[in-house]
Amino acid sequence: MAIIDNFEVPHSAQELPFPAQPNASFFILFLSSIDPVTKQPWCSDVRDTLPILNKMFSGSSSPTVHYAYVGSRAQYKETSGSRFRIDWNIRNLPTLSRYERSSDGKVKEVGRLVEGELLDEKRTRDLTSA
Repeated sequence: MAIIDNFEVPHSAQELPFPAQPNASFFILFLSSIDPVTKQPWCSDVRDTLPILNKMFSGSSSPTVHYAYVGSRAQYKETSGSRFRIDWNIRNLPTLSRYERSSDGKVKEVGRLVEGELLDEKRTRDLTSA
C-alpha cells in the first residue's frame, strides 16, 4: 500500500493511530536516522536492508508501513536509554514490528523481525500478510 516516512512514534502502542476497519494491523519499521555527514543511515544493517524493504513495501499488495527514525547513534545509545529502547524495547536496528488490537481493546505487539531476519523475504512477507 504505502510507506509513511518520518512517522512520529507515540509514547506507547496504545496510542497508535489504528485504521477503523476491524482486525487491522499496524506496522512500524524502526530505523537509524540519516548521518548528516555521510547522508546514509548510521547503522550498517539498516543500510543493507533498506533498499530491499523499500522495494518490498512499495508494491500495491503491501501493507502500510510506518518508518520511524530513532535518532543519531549517540541519541539511540545514550546511557540513560533512548525512548525507543525504553518504551518500545527496540534493541536492534532495523526492527519491523506488527501491532494488533485485541478483542479487549488493548494494542499488543504480535510479531517482530530484526536486522538480518528482514533480508528473508518470505519471513517478512509472512509477518506483513493478513
